[in-house]
Amino acid sequence: MTIHKAKKKPIEIEFIQFKNMVSAGEIERWTNLQAVYDDSSGKNLMYIDTLEGVMTATINDYIVKGKKGEFYPVKPDIFERTYDILPDVIKADYIWDKE
Repeated sequence: MTIHKAKKKPIEIEFIQFKNMVSAGEIERWTNLQAVYDDSSGKNLMYIDTLEGVMTATINDYIVKGKKGEFYPVKPDIFERTYDILPDVIKADYIWDKE
């Protein structure tokens, strides 16, 4: 048996961190998914329909949009080991020239 090594290809993703129910509203608008508050446990939960079935996101999880437009939750420790956050890019409809 031969053991091989491979390196993950770098890809850019989009994400929002699920911090509270306010961010849940932002995530709902972005993904068209539904955030659910579980009264029995007092925990904020978001159920996300992924390519692998329904997954549960909890507070501080990152909601990631993959290259195929799919969404999935990533635990904070995994996200921080896997991704470097890029600086925000401001998109403009025009270029302003001072001259």
